[in-house]
This record gives sequence, structure tokens and C-alpha cells, in this order.
Amino acid sequence: MTQTLRRLWDHATAVQPVPEPAWVIGTGVVALLLVLHRPTWQRVRLGITVVHEAGHALVAVLVGRRLSGIRLHSDTSGVTVSRGRPRGPGMVLMLAAGYLAPGLLGLLAALLLTAGHALGLLWILVVVLLALLVWVRNGYGLLTVVVLGGALAVVSVYAAGPVQSTIATLVTWLLLLAAPRPVLELLGRGRAVRRGSDVDQLARITPLPALLWAWLLLAADLAGLAVGAATLVPQLVS
Repeated sequence: MTQTLRRLWDHATAVQPVPEPAWVIGTGVVALLLVLHRPTWQRVRLGITVVHEAGHALVAVLVGRRLSGIRLHSDTSGVTVSRGRPRGPGMVLMLAAGYLAPGLLGLLAALLLTAGHALGLLWILVVVLLALLVWVRNGYGLLTVVVLGGALAVVSVYAAGPVQSTIATLVTWLLLLAAPRPVLELLGRGRAVRRGSDVDQLARITPLPALLWAWLLLAADLAGLAVGAATLVPQLVS
């Protein structure tokens, strides 16, 4: 067992060649098309929702709240239920974490990718999805997490190095590019539609209105995209 774990660790932490800038840019263009094209966006958005809810769940645990469960729905929506104080910094951080999570994970992915740890990035995503299974409380959510985690695990174990690097780069771009779109969609809805959303809940427990919260979260995601792009392809800003 120890030798097996050691081999898995060595495999996951192996350093791979960093993709060429032209290849990284090409992968980014593909990711952008997937985010902008409505039929593919619905599939990408489901993955972003998984990260969104994982962000809520992680911060809820970190700030001392009791995590009750996560539900993911076929309309790409999701909900994370936790118990604790209804107000205070912990609640604010937990509510804000959802829309910030994809961009932050994208930044971490960009750093790992440029350090030559494309395979390590894939394994981290697999482990996160495995951990998420414990908290998912509906069948569709379980199926979604299993399919995503299984696909990444297959790539991590059986795919050739260049394929692993390509998938890791594509996932990184998808996280960075897709992070702002749910906030933009939220801003495009009327006040009545935004009722009950994360920004609406933030407005109820802070002095800031929901619209300002939405713009702040959008600015953070756009800043993450800019930093992530500069990390992946420094030539873009040189």
C-alpha cells in the first residue's frame, strides 16, 4: 500500500514541459468559444456551478459553520446549505466565495500549469470532486460530480503527457474565462429575479446594496482573468 501511494504521489507531482505560448493561446481561444457559444456554455456552466458551490462549502467549513449539504440541478443552478450565525464576517465570506471560487481556482491552476504541474492540477481537481461527493445530497448532483471526477481521473491515469497538458490548459482557461459570466448574467436580470441570490443575501447583512456587490464580484473575477492570462502567456502584456 505504501509503495502504491508513493508511486501515485510521484506520478501526480511529476514535472511536465510547459506548453508553448502559441499553444496556450490557441487553447484559450477554444475555451472562449465554449464559454460564448450558448449550447456549450450550458455544459461549461454546470462545471462552474460545481466550483461555485464548492467555494461556498469550503469557506463555510473554514469559518466554523456546519455544512449540511450541496445540491446541483439540471438547470445549472445549485445551493449549499450551512448552519451558523446568520450575520457577521463569516457569513459574508461564505456568500461571496461562490462567485469568486472559479476565478481563484483558475489562478491557482495557472500557477501550477506554468510551474510544470499540469498533471498535479488534474489530480487536485479529482481529489476536490471526490471530497465534494460526501456533501452532495441529490442524484443529479452526484451523477455530475462522478462524471466530472471520473473523466479527469481517466485523463490523469491513461492519457499521454501532451493530452494531459492540453486538458489542464483548457480547464484553466475555462475557469478564468467563465468566472465573470454568471455575474454578468445576474446583472442582466431584473431586481426581482436577483432576489434570493448570493448578492441579495449579502445586501441584507451588509450596508452595501446587491447591485454594488455584483459589480464588486465582477471586478474581482475580471481582475483574476487578467492576472491569470498574464501568468499563462506573459507575452500578452509585454
